[in-house]
Amino acid sequence: MVDDTWLTSAFIAPEVAALRPDYRCVLVTATELRPGPGDAVSDALLTAAEDVAQAALATIPADQLPHIAAWREAFRAFGAKPQRTRNSAEALVRRVGRGVPRIDRLTDTYNAVSIRLQVPVGGENLAAYRGPLRLVRATGEEEFPTLASGAEVVEHPEPGEVVWRDDLGVTCRRWNWRQCDRTRLDGETTEAVFIGDVLDVEPGDGAARAAAVREALLQALEHVSPGATLDSRVLLAADAR
Repeated sequence: MVDDTWLTSAFIAPEVAALRPDYRCVLVTATELRPGPGDAVSDALLTAAEDVAQAALATIPADQLPHIAAWREAFRAFGAKPQRTRNSAEALVRRVGRGVPRIDRLTDTYNAVSIRLQVPVGGENLAAYRGPLRLVRATGEEEFPTLASGAEVVEHPEPGEVVWRDDLGVTCRRWNWRQCDRTRLDGETTEAVFIGDVLDVEPGDGAARAAAVREALLQALEHVSPGATLDSRVLLAADAR
């Protein structure tokens, strides 16, 4: 279970910070959310974000968009091949031209922020966490529960892979590539944590990008869930412990 100290207990391990000292993580916790299937409100957010991305893609390919390109370099730093393992923002932006799938109102909301700002953003069931959220490099022994052909299976990350985890195991592999089944959002989630991953494109410019991601998430969540209780924090690689 989580408590009032959960947000402040999240941390980045020094071995991850050494890969990208410029990394910033935007964390937003939300309770009293309004879950359910996508509706006109969440669809409008996602459609507007698609329009923004489509305009950007008219002049530059997805893998060359500045922040997405920075994430491709970050993936290479821990041995991932970005042409095979795409950061979550690139995976979404590449689907804009043929239509981003609508999933549910909360997932569609954070996907809208990710697409509009071209920043990897994830959302997970806060109630499913045990212990603090932390970003570490895997030993390879951690458990990662996921689904394969509709059946639950347990995978293990590669040694040295950058992963988010809690006390029970890995919650997201390869920084922001794939989330586990245990903490995924569903149509009944009312407590969630949203994670935005920010890098510098030019030296020092990540601070403004992180502020924009935090503001965009707060505004979008207030829009789809009026009355939700929101809290936020920006984790810095510089504060790794």
